[in-house]
Formats: sequence, structure tokens, C-alpha cells
Amino acid sequence: MADIEDSIRDSKITIEDGAVIDSFVKIKFAGGDGDIYIGRNAVVNAGCVIYSGHGVVIGANSRIAANSTLVGAEHEYRDRSKTIWEQRFTPSKGGILIEEDVWVGTQVVLLDGSILRKGCVVGAHSLVRAELEPYSVNVGIPTKRVGYRE
Repeated sequence: MADIEDSIRDSKITIEDGAVIDSFVKIKFAGGDGDIYIGRNAVVNAGCVIYSGHGVVIGANSRIAANSTLVGAEHEYRDRSKTIWEQRFTPSKGGILIEEDVWVGTQVVLLDGSILRKGCVVGAHSLVRAELEPYSVNVGIPTKRVGYRE
């Protein structure tokens, strides 16, 4: 009962053996021409939404808890003389990379440029916009961008 849309830009989705895509997961190719890769024995739980954007990689044995959102692109909005729709999307920050054996808690949001290194844990309701260290435990808003508090 997952909803996996076709790409209009020839982007690909690869789902390795043993991976689980639960009911009510939405996978949409939007915001770029990146591919989606879901590694061996990875699990994407119910209610998750994945927008391909500039690419999404979910490594082997990783777990994405229910109702999390992965957005591999960002809308441009800075030019006030144009609508947000007319401005389309910002240049790629690298998509989303989740290495192997990562646990992403419920209702986490991962944005373009997020890198979750091997074995890290992201707590429920977190927003991630940066690189997280291997085997680290992260809660809150892990970000390295100017204007955000750590």
C-alpha cells in the first residue's frame, strides 16, 4: 500500500533485497533529477514521505521511523519579483545521504545536504540540515548553517 510515483526525468529507484517499504509510504520524484537508493535490510516505516530532489540514499540496515520526511531539495524564494513557483528550486546541497546502521526517529525531517554517518541516531521530531558524526546521538536541530542555534 505504498505509493511510489514514476519519474518524469528518468530518475531511478533501487530497493535492495530485504528492504521494507511499509504501508502509506509516499515516494515522489520532485525537485531535481536525483535517484533514490534504499539499501539491503533498510526499513522505511508507515507514513514516511521521500522527495527525491537531488538524490536520497538510505544505507543498509538503517531504520526510518514512522511519519518522517526526507526532502532532497529546497524551494527558492529570495526574488520577491517572482512567485516561489516561478523560482523553482535552489542548487543542490548534495541530496540526502544516510549511511548504514542509522536510526531516524519518528517525525524527523531531513533536508537537502543532510549526511547521517554510520551508526548515528536522530531523535524524534528533529530537523537535520547538516552532517552528523558516526555513532552520535542527536536530538533537536542539528545544523551548521549561519542563523541557527546549536
